[in-house]
Amino acid sequence: MKNYPKVVAASLVAAAMTVSCVSKKKYTELENDYNNTRSELVKTRVAKEDLEARFEAIEQRVDRYNEKIASLQASQEGMMVKTADGDLVLSDKNKAAMRRTLQNVPSEKLSGATTLKDSVNLAISYKMSQRLSGVNEGKNIDMKIENTVVMIEIADEMLFNDSSYRVGNKADDILEKIAQVVNSEPSLEVLIEGHTDSRTVREGSYIKDNWDLSTERAAAIARRLSTKFEVPNEQLIVAGRASYDPVAANDSNENRARNRRTQIIIMPDLDKFFGMLESETQIVN
Repeated sequence: MKNYPKVVAASLVAAAMTVSCVSKKKYTELENDYNNTRSELVKTRVAKEDLEARFEAIEQRVDRYNEKIASLQASQEGMMVKTADGDLVLSDKNKAAMRRTLQNVPSEKLSGATTLKDSVNLAISYKMSQRLSGVNEGKNIDMKIENTVVMIEIADEMLFNDSSYRVGNKADDILEKIAQVVNSEPSLEVLIEGHTDSRTVREGSYIKDNWDLSTERAAAIARRLSTKFEVPNEQLIVAGRASYDPVAANDSNENRARNRRTQIIIMPDLDKFFGMLESETQIVN
């Protein structure tokens, strides 16, 4: 019995240690749960604030659009206006501008315009042909106006040396005239397409293939229009068609020369085009 107090004391110490260990482990778990919950709460709050900011931005954007639509409907001065049925039609201002332009169009051409679309196309064709008068001069240049699009084809011999994309100075006269038209009206976009014949590029050349050559030539014309004649870059579009859009069979030197060309396509943005009609057409009483 002499050892009984020692046994009891040891048992009490062991029990105390066990309780202490369990309590610390439980505390650690609770602390981790608390920290995780707090972290999730912070994330949720940030996400909520982000969603609220996005929603507010969307609401502001919708308000701006509604104000713009209301302004167009109220003033009848916009490019296009909305009817009560929700259809978009020409504003009264633009109808008047188009009528004044059409008064200058020869009667034989007017007789073929039976719809509003025909009239718009005719007005655009007339205005663009007036602006580009003098461009279609020379055997190496061909200009066509179809509906609302002006297509100018320039033979590569007027622009580049053989298998090269360096623009020569003799191209500047025609490019300057085109630049003057484009710079006078920000509603115009210019698509520049390069075309080659079907001959393959010499092995080891710095040009990879006809895709490379046609694209580099189109880009070179775009750079010339931009750097020398100050055409805004945002109005220029570049494309290379290689030899896959020929105008003649690649069976003779003459036909291959026809296929080596650069096409410059001038396309008006109809939302802005009527400003050009209004600014340049004399009012007829």
